[in-house]
Amino acid sequence: MSRPKVLITRRWPPSVEAKLQALYDVTLNEDDHPFSPDEFKSALQNYDAVCPTVCDALPAEVLNVSNKRCKILGNFGVGYNHIDIHAAKQQGLIVSNTPGVLTESTADIAMTLLLMSARRGAEGDRLVRAGLWTGWCPTHMMSSDVTGTTLGLIGFGRIAQAMARKAHHGFGMKILFYKPTPAEQAIVADLQATRCETLAELLPQCDYVSLHCPGGADTRHLINDHTLSLMKSSAHLINTARGDVVDSKALIKALQENRIAGAGLDVYEGEPQIDPGFLTLDKVALLPHLGSATIATRTAMGEKVLANLAAFFAGEALPDRVI
Repeated sequence: MSRPKVLITRRWPPSVEAKLQALYDVTLNEDDHPFSPDEFKSALQNYDAVCPTVCDALPAEVLNVSNKRCKILGNFGVGYNHIDIHAAKQQGLIVSNTPGVLTESTADIAMTLLLMSARRGAEGDRLVRAGLWTGWCPTHMMSSDVTGTTLGLIGFGRIAQAMARKAHHGFGMKILFYKPTPAEQAIVADLQATRCETLAELLPQCDYVSLHCPGGADTRHLINDHTLSLMKSSAHLINTARGDVVDSKALIKALQENRIAGAGLDVYEGEPQIDPGFLTLDKVALLPHLGSATIATRTAMGEKVLANLAAFFAGEALPDRVI
């Protein structure tokens, strides 16, 4: 009996690729190039399973290709706003994701960006590398405190809660959060956290604001000129969620006009393209989507995809089915 044909759209950790090769008739992306729309259409016509990542755009135009063989998209990543879920459902495609295993690593990056932005870490690194540092002096590169300040979280899922634990128990930060529905009381009590009913209530109180909400139409440009205007001029914005949650032009303008003090970004609208306005600003720390980029986490994400594929081909319920 022939083995299912599986396509992996980008390189994965070697141990996971080896397991895939042992289990399936698998095609790897040997040179790790981004797929074109035509390559995705061909993949959907020629493979039983296609395993994309969060950097792969799968709009309706691609998913609606004729003569489709593929039955499952085993997504490598938690987020799936790069997949047109409505079109996938109409086409009878199953979509799975990889939740739960990247919580701590992504929260670590959020805290890293918070500290970099607060203490001007990226700016200081550039100064030293350029040979422009002339030595210590009492007023050089003054920055913002973190310990004992207020952190506001937009969204309060696993990653936001993990960041809140690090911030509250590690740095003594006061935790506020905005979430449409109440959070689990035991978690709120442990963090001594306060839920805000609206962004207008949350934003003016925060020294740091960290985004942890899903992407999509409901949250696109949630951070815009108006919401930025509600923040303190001394506040910093951190985004490890989805790039399109932030209106890039509005954030650049707010930073240029000193309406907020700084920002730390791991995700961007239209990435890997980045608005060139960010590159001219000293007060923004920029990382290349490193949230889950540890060996252990990326391996665990691959294992999650393997588990979903195994369940699908065995005719069993998928552990992480999206649709």
